[in-house]
Amino acid sequence: MAEAAQFPWYGLDEAFSGRRWVGQVRTGLDGTVEHGAMGHGEEPSLRFETNPAVQRFAVVVTVATRPVRASADGTGVLDATSGASAAWLAGSGLLSCTWPTHMERALRQAWLDQQTDIAWDLADNLGGEGWSTLSLPVDGVPADFHYRESDYGWVLAGTAGDSVHLGAYGRGLSAYGLGFSAVKDLTAYSG
Repeated sequence: MAEAAQFPWYGLDEAFSGRRWVGQVRTGLDGTVEHGAMGHGEEPSLRFETNPAVQRFAVVVTVATRPVRASADGTGVLDATSGASAAWLAGSGLLSCTWPTHMERALRQAWLDQQTDIAWDLADNLGGEGWSTLSLPVDGVPADFHYRESDYGWVLAGTAGDSVHLGAYGRGLSAYGLGFSAVKDLTAYSG
């Protein structure tokens, strides 16, 4: 399905020599690819025997730049995509691979709901004090990203040219040494 996107996918540049894999790809109701993820390193796991503290991965989320447009069912409009869209997808991606196993089962959903609300609020305020600025190369050119670390990993969001917004999240790999580039060969992400 990644091949059907009408925008360039982004991943880590050639300096990353580890395993690459395709993450989730999402389409709109009309079948148009809206966003997706390219993974690097280990695939995050919530299995009990896997210690999240030792997982090493980075996931790059590519979001197509879309203007305000009619919803697929014709009942309203959808907001334009932005860096906030990429930040939200990256933040929710990090949450999806973070599960507090030390918590009682009854409290876990409340924790997830709370963290999801926080991620949404943070994504909606990229200029706020919850974010710092990190300059990283995109196709070899320095670009500013909004960056945030937490106990669970890190999240960043920015824009790559006119066609896409980028988000990324990870754990066990430092965001400070990353670079991004357009994916020229999707078969490199076959696992």
